[in-house]
Amino acid sequence: MNPKIFNLPQYTTRRQDLRNNSTQPEQKLWAMLRGKQLGVKFRRQHGIGHYIVDFYCPECKLVIEVDGDSHYTDAAGQKDAQRDAYLQQLGLRVLRFTNEEINHNRAGVYEAIKGVIDDR
Repeated sequence: MNPKIFNLPQYTTRRQDLRNNSTQPEQKLWAMLRGKQLGVKFRRQHGIGHYIVDFYCPECKLVIEVDGDSHYTDAAGQKDAQRDAYLQQLGLRVLRFTNEEINHNRAGVYEAIKGVIDDR
């Protein structure tokens, strides 16, 4: 993969803002992912092209997105589909979880992520 697509400098401030102002579900998921708890390293608010993904594991080529209320419109769904298509073209796998899933089914979220990591 072309390393020039990762963490482009023009998005540095935006990435920092997103990390400093993460949502409660993002914080809960990060608590599960940080520190190689699943055996691999994740990065949060990682730039890939002109997108900033919530979580990224380079070793597994795995992107994890947390979808809040703003993702439930038709327009947002189309943007998410375009984003996923771009990421998949780069050979990345994308997992999406809703705030609801993270808040009320963390064990299921954990198992889904762990399954992808174990299958690599």
